[in-house]
Amino acid sequence: MSVDRDQVLRSAAALLTRKGSATMDEVAKAAGVSRATLHRHFAGRDALVRALEDLGLRECLAALDAARLDEGTARDALRRLVGEIQPAAGLLAFLVTENALFEGESRHEGWARIDDRMTALFRRGQRDGEFRIDLTAVWLTEALYGLISAGAWAVLDGRVAANDFRHMIAELLIGGARRREET
Repeated sequence: MSVDRDQVLRSAAALLTRKGSATMDEVAKAAGVSRATLHRHFAGRDALVRALEDLGLRECLAALDAARLDEGTARDALRRLVGEIQPAAGLLAFLVTENALFEGESRHEGWARIDDRMTALFRRGQRDGEFRIDLTAVWLTEALYGLISAGAWAVLDGRVAANDFRHMIAELLIGGARRREET
């Protein structure tokens, strides 16, 4: 029987997003595979988390590419980005809260590439007068991660409709980040 590794990872991410302390047995059950099958693919929790990180980084980088961040206004690019990243939002929600990924010297370089591209979008919006300059582009990037994570959790728990994800996140962030004329 062939196992869809990415589907196992997505099932693991969905479980671990809701229950960070889940055991490998619980992950296997959620993924619909035996514990032995899970261990053949991932030697332990650390290997599973690192595989989740690789998948998440690939999906986030693909979303950044698909969003065409350099086209149109920064606000429109941000809306496209939120829409493109939505399928990976649950995985991203797990990853941004997994402390082991951000400790010590072993931080994956893919995170820096993602951070740089998102931050560049906010800097462009600031430069073009679309976004506030009293909030740093780095902070706006972190706020976007937080909103994506919160949106993913709300959708996973059924508190928010998946169809509302893009609008809620983009419009809340844009509304708070929008540069206003001084009076």
